[in-house]
Formats: sequence, C-alpha cells, structure tokens
Amino acid sequence: MSKQTFLKGTLILIIAGFFTRILGFINRIVLARFVGEEGVGLYMMAMPSLVLVITMTQLGLPVAISKLVAEAEAQGDNKRIKKILVVSLSITAALSILFTPALILLAPLLSDTLFTDSRTYYPLLAIAPVVPIIAISSVIRGYFQGKQNMRPAAISQVLEQIVRISLIALLTTMFLPYGIEFAAAGAMISAVIGELVSLVYLLTMFKIKKKMKVRRNFFKSIKSGKDTFYSLMAIALPTTGSRIIGNIAWFFEPIVVAQSLAIAGVATAMATKQYGELAGYALPLLMLPSFITLSLSTSLVPAISEAMAQNKLALVEHRLQQALRLSIVSGGLAVVILYVFAEPLMQVMYGTSNAAIFVKIMAPFFIFHYFQGPLQAVLQALNLAKAAMINSLIGSGVKTVLIFALATRPSLGITGAGLAIVIGIMLVTLLHFATVLKVIPFTIYVRDYVKSAITIVLSGIGGYFCFEYIFTNISLSVKLILGVIVTTIIYCSLLLLFKLIKKEELQRIPIIGGYF
Repeated sequence: MSKQTFLKGTLILIIAGFFTRILGFINRIVLARFVGEEGVGLYMMAMPSLVLVITMTQLGLPVAISKLVAEAEAQGDNKRIKKILVVSLSITAALSILFTPALILLAPLLSDTLFTDSRTYYPLLAIAPVVPIIAISSVIRGYFQGKQNMRPAAISQVLEQIVRISLIALLTTMFLPYGIEFAAAGAMISAVIGELVSLVYLLTMFKIKKKMKVRRNFFKSIKSGKDTFYSLMAIALPTTGSRIIGNIAWFFEPIVVAQSLAIAGVATAMATKQYGELAGYALPLLMLPSFITLSLSTSLVPAISEAMAQNKLALVEHRLQQALRLSIVSGGLAVVILYVFAEPLMQVMYGTSNAAIFVKIMAPFFIFHYFQGPLQAVLQALNLAKAAMINSLIGSGVKTVLIFALATRPSLGITGAGLAIVIGIMLVTLLHFATVLKVIPFTIYVRDYVKSAITIVLSGIGGYFCFEYIFTNISLSVKLILGVIVTTIIYCSLLLLFKLIKKEELQRIPIIGGYF
C-alpha cells in the first residue's frame, strides 16, 4: 500500500479539502439561490441533529482506528489490523441499526417542539438513511489514514461533492413546488446519494489495496477481539465524548437561538431566516479555510502515534510546530480576506450581504478555530482524548449559556449568538493549548507570531486600499477577484520576507517546488 510522509499526506488532503470545500460552497450557493435564507435556515436546523446521530454511531472510531492501525503497521502486525477492522465494522453496524430508526421516530418531536418550526420534519426524514452509509465509510477512511495512505479518503470526499453538486439543483427544483421544506429535503437527498457513491468508491479501493481477507473467519475474529475492543474504546469513548459534547452543543444551538430570539420578540419565520444567515451563510464561509487544519489533524494522529510508539519526542514537537505554523499561515490569510471583503463576498456568492456583519465580527477571532483542530488531534494521539473532552465540555457549556444571555437581548439578538460562538471557540482552543504544554516539550517562537500579526495587518490594509481606491469603475465580481489576488500576493510576499515559510517546505510542493 502506498504510504506517504506526514507533509505529503497532509498536502494530498489539503488539495482534496480545497476542492471539496469549493464544491461544497457551490452547493450552498445553489441552495441559497433556489430556497433563500429561510430554506437554508431549515436545512441548517436539521443538520446538527444528523451530525449528532452520526457522531454517536461512529463512536469516535475513525480516530481510534487510525491510531491503532498506525501502531500495528509500525510493528508489522497484520492480524491485529484485521481485528481492528472487524470489531469496528461490527460496532458501527450495530449502532446504525439502533440510531437510524431513532432519528426517524424522533423527527416529529424535534421539528414541532424543539426547533419551533414544523417544516424541519421533512429534511430530518430525508437525511436519516445517510447514517449507516457514513458510519461504514468512516471505518474504511480510518483504516487508510492509519496506513498513512490519504489518497482514497481524499478522492472519496471530492467524489461525494461532485455527485451532490450534480443533483442539488435538480432535486431542489423538483421539490420546490411542493413547499420550501420539501426543497430543503431534496438538498438532503442529494447529500445521501453523494455519500453512497463515496462509500462504493472506498469499498472498491479497500478491496484492491487490502492485504487480508476480512470476511474469512469474521465471527471468529469478533470473538477473539475482546482486547481489540477495549483498546478501541479506550481511545474512541473519550474522543467521541469530545465530539458528542460539541455536537450536542450544536444540536441545542438552533434550539437555544430560536427560543432566545422568541424571548427577544423575533417572530418564528424571521428567527429561522436570521439563523440561516448566521449558520448557513456566515459560518460556512468562516470555516472554509479549516479544510487545511482538518487535513493537518487527520495526518497528525497517525504521524504522532507512530512517533510516540518509537519514543521520538523531538519528532512529535517538530510535527506539531509544522502544523501550528501552517495553521497560522493559512488562517491568517483567511482572516484578512474574510474581514476586508465580507460584504462583496456575500453579495457575489449569495446575492445578499445581510450576513456580512456576522463575518466581520467573527473573522478576527476565527484564527483560534484554525488552531483548534491540530491541537485536538495531538491530544488524541497522546492518549489525552479525555482532557480534550473536558475542554470541549467547558467551552460548549460557556457558549450555550452565552447564547441565551446575549441573544435574548433585543439590542443584540442573533449577533449575540455569533459572539457566543466565537467566545466558545477561543476558550476551547486555549484550553487545548494549555493541556499540550503540560505534556510535551514545546517552544513558543513569539517573534514568528508577531511577524504573522504584522503580515495580517499590512496585507489587509493593502488589499482594502486597492479595492476601494484603485479598482474602480469595474463590476463587483472582477473588483473582488482583483482585491483578493492583490491581498494574497502581498500576504505571500510578506511571508517570504519574514521567512515564515521555509524554503525546504516550498520545494516539496508539486509543480512550484522546482522554482525554489
């Protein structure tokens, strides 16, 4: 099987993540154009329930599989790898049988009582079949990631988005005459089909690449897999604890927001619209750059697990330094572009700039979000998933309380919810960082972070000046593209000037690496 280095594997995931996020954004733009802010609100209200059910079904197994397979691979233990796969598939299959019907049966209660908008019922029903599909595909992805072969997972993500984008316009248009809630359900169905195609690809690649016969003595492997089960659970339960806490907080987020806005005197339809602007327009744009840190996180777990298995602490710190430096480099550019060009970005993509205020308020603080993923991955790889879970619990609790405290104020309303979300993100990231510092030797290069801050400010000023005073008398779309290009060029030039990107790292990038 093709094993990649940490940086190469990360780069594969970053490239795939870039295309996936771009395609995902096209999906959202198409959805927004067809069903509007209210339809996006229905879609986003149903989504946290789905993610919570998927998290409980996966049970944190993808991270556990990745870590344990990487360790077994380092020891050349193929029998153990087979047991990991067999036990994991058995667990996810059983949980899928339990939770998929539960989501369907609870849909009326969720839509009528908790979300205060009965129209969310149909999107909830439409998305339920995706639970077992994602559960099985996550096990296969964890296996490939543990083998440090990132290509199958990367290609499957791109495939899923291509299929979804091919169907979303068709299905939303087909169901829209029956009502906006049916159009949102159509968007959900396109996601189900996309995930199914992704699973078929992963299973095909697994059949081609695997070195063991999983079905042979399947039940015998389950019976003898008691130790493997305990090993998986030791990592998976704290890991899923962190995710469940985050997902429960996200699950309650639209509920708390809807109830808070009702207390503030906002009508139900308007509350759904406002939440659609925040969760469906602003937050996806703010989270777009996180495909880089998500790729880093995915690669970090097996890479650091392997280094720890070989007792190479210096390598652990080196890889964490690489991850954090790439996080601030990519996140810094994102913060600049999102803050400076919030209004034109929203106008060009969605045909409305109503959500631009959320982007402007939240963008400067989202640099903490870009750090959070790699830090959590390190904690998981160091068997500190329990500490990460406690940090997530504290952050989620603070966020939920602040949403209610701020969004109930008529002077803040939905803006208060946005502020609460970024405060929660900042708190969890700082707690993760403090936990990492207690465990591994880590040097903080303050000068590099100061240089990064200067780079962010100067490129922002340069981009804003060009957008407002140089690129005049041209269409908004062209003006926006030129503004982003100039900002990026200034930003990258300053990175090279301040030596925040190393020459040897540039040399590893395909195509352009030969010029350095």
